[in-house]
Amino acid sequence: MGSTEAEAIQRLYASWTQRLAANPDIGIDQLREMMEYWPKLAAEPEQVTYREVDASGVPALWCLPTGCAEDRALFYIHGGAYVGGSTNSHRKMAAHIAAAAGCPVLMIDYRLAPEDPHPAQLEDSAAAYRWLLQQGYDASRTVTAGDSAGAGLATSVVLKMRDEGTPLPAGIIAISPWYDLEAKGVTYETNAEVDALIGREVMAMFAQLFLAGASPTDPSASPLHANLDGLPPTYILVGGHEALLDDARSFAEQAHAAGVDVALIEVPEMQHVFTFMAGRAPEADDAIRAIAAWVRDKLGLT
Repeated sequence: MGSTEAEAIQRLYASWTQRLAANPDIGIDQLREMMEYWPKLAAEPEQVTYREVDASGVPALWCLPTGCAEDRALFYIHGGAYVGGSTNSHRKMAAHIAAAAGCPVLMIDYRLAPEDPHPAQLEDSAAAYRWLLQQGYDASRTVTAGDSAGAGLATSVVLKMRDEGTPLPAGIIAISPWYDLEAKGVTYETNAEVDALIGREVMAMFAQLFLAGASPTDPSASPLHANLDGLPPTYILVGGHEALLDDARSFAEQAHAAGVDVALIEVPEMQHVFTFMAGRAPEADDAIRAIAAWVRDKLGLT
């Protein structure tokens, strides 16, 4: 059984689902407003400061733990189905990861769909990653990370860098990844009664807004259809009650077949991006400690 504290995210998601059911024609502004409630799930991290920067035209935010290793960095890309989310909605979670790992985290505010559909999000992520390297960070001392749609971007940007010949990071972290824009995973059915937020219809709607007519099998938009050869070690974290569980499993299987060092961590009974509850739910804190240990190993901080 999950902890009592972990029920907070299920209650939040249930309230969103009820709101969407009552107003199926809800506007994009209201959807974005809902997503800005995510940080209420987390405790304020201690001894972390913040600094806004311009990363080659992409608004970005540094999360800087006191006494951190300044020559390493984690490049974090927020989720929100490509239509919402922000550095504000994800700041607390990212800062908890930064503090646990002992290195700075750079977050970005990429352009959002439907105003700016695919590939705007990938272009912004790529520009910011190149900017990070231009600041003197060695690629081997960086890790890309993200949740949900951001996990897709954290993976796609590495594939893009691979194809361009740009140095790759030491690893990829994917939290509750949205990897399959066709929504074919069997866990849409098997977890339909326990996932409090995600269903096939709502993900199809978000995919349509994001793709704007592009193919859902475009490898640059849907990593499940990409050639995964040469990817760095990849750490995938997913909740056992997620409709997107099969996205994580299918990608991990394909990555392993491509020779990628991949770890798939499934946490029983947890909801989508349950790490939003950092500092308030033991499952979130345990998961972040495990992520931080993996990051520290890959960045030589152990």
